[in-house]
Amino acid sequence: MNEMGIITWQEFENVDLRAGTVTAVEDFPQARKPAYKVTVDFGPEIGVKRTSAQITVNYTKEELVGRQVIGVVNFPRKQIGPIMSEFLIVGFYRDDGSVILAVPDKSISNGAKLA
Repeated sequence: MNEMGIITWQEFENVDLRAGTVTAVEDFPQARKPAYKVTVDFGPEIGVKRTSAQITVNYTKEELVGRQVIGVVNFPRKQIGPIMSEFLIVGFYRDDGSVILAVPDKSISNGAKLA
């Protein structure tokens, strides 16, 4: 990345953003900040992956299950307390610091790559 924060097209293409469906959400009481343990099915090529997400302010566990989300699936795995994070759910910060998920606005196949 250069000093202006501009990246090349190839650098953008290296970020593997995929759509997946949330299959399970659990409380994560060991997290430093309120968070959920989230399981997402990214389809047959990528498979099922888990992560933690600080999205408890705007989403209940029940409303997340079955919802499609977008995740970065090619980061290295990262240990977050007792959970191994395998991807990053993407979203936008509100002024209050809470997160609103970036999601497809129509249903698409799990594993669909961001164009």
